[in-house]
Amino acid sequence: MKKLIPFLIGIALVLTTASCSSKKDRAAELNDKKAAIEKLKAESSKKADELKKLQDELAKSDTANGGTAKEKLVATTAVTVQNFTHYIDLQGKIDADNISYISPRMGPGQVKAIFIKEGQMVKKGQLVLKLDDAIIRQQVQAVKQQAYAAKQQLEGIRTQLAFAKNIYTRQNNLWQQGIGTEVQLITAKTSVQGLENQLVAATEQVKAVAEQINVANAQLNTANVYSDVSGVAEQVNIRIGETFTGMSAMGAQIKIVNTSSLKVVTSIPENYLTRLRTGTPAEVTVTDINRVFNSSISLISQSVDANRGFTADIKIPFDVNLKPNQSAKVRIMDYSAANVIVIPINVVQTDEVGKYVYVLVKSSNGKATAQKKNINIGEVYGDKVEVKTGLTVGDLLITEGYQSVYEGQGITNEIK
Repeated sequence: MKKLIPFLIGIALVLTTASCSSKKDRAAELNDKKAAIEKLKAESSKKADELKKLQDELAKSDTANGGTAKEKLVATTAVTVQNFTHYIDLQGKIDADNISYISPRMGPGQVKAIFIKEGQMVKKGQLVLKLDDAIIRQQVQAVKQQAYAAKQQLEGIRTQLAFAKNIYTRQNNLWQQGIGTEVQLITAKTSVQGLENQLVAATEQVKAVAEQINVANAQLNTANVYSDVSGVAEQVNIRIGETFTGMSAMGAQIKIVNTSSLKVVTSIPENYLTRLRTGTPAEVTVTDINRVFNSSISLISQSVDANRGFTADIKIPFDVNLKPNQSAKVRIMDYSAANVIVIPINVVQTDEVGKYVYVLVKSSNGKATAQKKNINIGEVYGDKVEVKTGLTVGDLLITEGYQSVYEGQGITNEIK
């Protein structure tokens, strides 16, 4: 036991020493990183000062006050304001609002007659197919026989009731004269009441059978298949004797397309979801027929699909040359600003500070030099960019030769 105690004390001392050493190492590592950051900052500041010094020296050598370098020839454009619009460029396809896939109302049935063919114009409500209705006709016939029997029974009860009422009237008149017995009078009255109750029940039976006839006739009419819309029978994939189900392994058996109401359907990336709404202006170009349609978004889907996009519908007018599934180019205006500064995107350059451009400025002695201006840009579309800050109206923006000029360089926008 005495030997074990010194051993344990030694282990504790080793662990304590290792822990302290680990903490010191981490502290040293952090200090090294902080020192490296400060060193990089100092070097960056020093390089920026050296660059500024060189630019100033070069600018002095380019001026007429002792300089020998020729002025740089550039082209300039005065900065103005204009309306700026940003579009989302997408691909879409043409679709029809009214596409009907005809199906039987009471389930599959065998085709007995076909009244349309592919390419034929079809009107809404037009009969297109006749299905086998033999069983339903038998049911209708049976219900009609029940109705006939119920009516016959009703007429018989009415006749009996009229006779019973006549007997009761006669018996009552005799009773008033003191002729006959009270039992005879009560019997006659009871007979009338019983027949009246039978008449009510028979009448209800006739009404019920009549309703059954209406239902049976409606079921019989389901053997007639009608078109839900007016349009062109694009597909008629069914023959007499086959079973009509509406859809088969080959697709729709009868497809009616109405092209009087067309739309373009396109998928939009989900990052534009907050920038678009119903009514947003859109432009549709169908290159196959060289047509452009100005419209707006009519519908936006309420969910994002598996491809991280959402669907938008854009209405377009009828054109005889437009067909469903035809491709189209879509431009949706997701941003617009009035009276803003817009410049060519190619003149914008980038350094460690941010975006900048060069403008031409003139000193009091009339000498023109290049001046660097840092700018903040907004939206970019095509070859134009919106400038939020950094430029003012009237600035002479260098649009040609900007790649080889520097701050303070002597320049001219005239050919000498």
